[in-house]
Amino acid sequence: MRVAVVDPSAYTPPYDHALCTELARLGLDVELVTSRFLHGDPLVPDGYRVRDLFYRRTFGPPGSAIRTLSKLAAHPAGMVRLRRIAREADLVHFQWLPVQWLDALMLPPGPLVLTAHDLLPREARPGQARSQRRLYAAADAVVVHSEYGRRTLTSLGVDAAKVHVIHHGAFDHLAAPAGPAALPPELHDVGGPVVLFFGLLRPYKGLHVLLESWARLDREPFWGDLGPGELWVVGRPRMSLESLRRNAPASVRFVPRFVSHGELQAVFRRADVVVLPYSRTGRFDQSGVLATALAFGKAIVLTDVGGFREVADHAAARLVAPDDPGSLADALVVLLGDPDARRELESGALLAARRSYSWREGAAKTVRLYAQLMGTGPAPPEDPRQSRPR
Repeated sequence: MRVAVVDPSAYTPPYDHALCTELARLGLDVELVTSRFLHGDPLVPDGYRVRDLFYRRTFGPPGSAIRTLSKLAAHPAGMVRLRRIAREADLVHFQWLPVQWLDALMLPPGPLVLTAHDLLPREARPGQARSQRRLYAAADAVVVHSEYGRRTLTSLGVDAAKVHVIHHGAFDHLAAPAGPAALPPELHDVGGPVVLFFGLLRPYKGLHVLLESWARLDREPFWGDLGPGELWVVGRPRMSLESLRRNAPASVRFVPRFVSHGELQAVFRRADVVVLPYSRTGRFDQSGVLATALAFGKAIVLTDVGGFREVADHAAARLVAPDDPGSLADALVVLLGDPDARRELESGALLAARRSYSWREGAAKTVRLYAQLMGTGPAPPEDPRQSRPR
């Protein structure tokens, strides 16, 4: 089976890489159709091909208005080129369709699968949510990462028969040893416990709530023999940080940029707790940061939003109420002061990464979905790793 996996803007390279690698290991002929990744070295394909099809002649620095406009102008040509490539594939699996109103008019012929990484646009412009619903209607199947995602889409009127739950796999390839892993220079000389907030910095991720929680810990006589703790905020900003940084305690360190693979590994290995204090939203399903924390086997604190509760139900994370600085501070106090509680969550995270949230299981379900759409039966090709001696 020949499959084109499409991520025009290279929004989620770790996800694309993990999915394509596992599909290729199951015997599929996989091509990732995307654009050049601008924030570091691209991941090396493992068994699949990559075609940088989109945005070949765009200009301007990443995230700038001029680059956004040049990408918008170049997008239709990329979709036309994609239609030609799609004729060579048995199935097209979209990870993202970034210009919803236009993409709904330019989709290639089916079968088409669409992964709903965002159930609806998180910071929607006028008409964007309506166009997203049109894309769901046009797809032959829609993949969500949780039962919460399934309920949300069906409540929006998406045909329940076409919505399929396939968990977001843990990013084992990010945790695997791969050369030097050095902390960013901004984070050297730390001896006490570390709480990590990682990923693109966006308003809905609740950083302001976390900083309020941390300020409470910073004022309390909490640290004692633990040594002074620190909160690390690591990731590229997609919002203003000026006021947050100005009012943050001195024990908060910011690394407001994209970090290399080695730096990512170092900050996750050093962290005692990883926290995702996301605010209440009905548009959000799962998180690549959570998938990374599971792969590293970290103690995780999550707010009860999107599909996070389902991960916590696997004993892989501690759940707190969203937008509640007090409950978040209490959870951090317990975990930072209790190594046994941390170890219990670390074991749960690793177990979830190997089982329900493994890419092996997710890829097998994806291939069954492809086979169903192609009319070739429900069984995926045999994974050759199943027959290896243990």
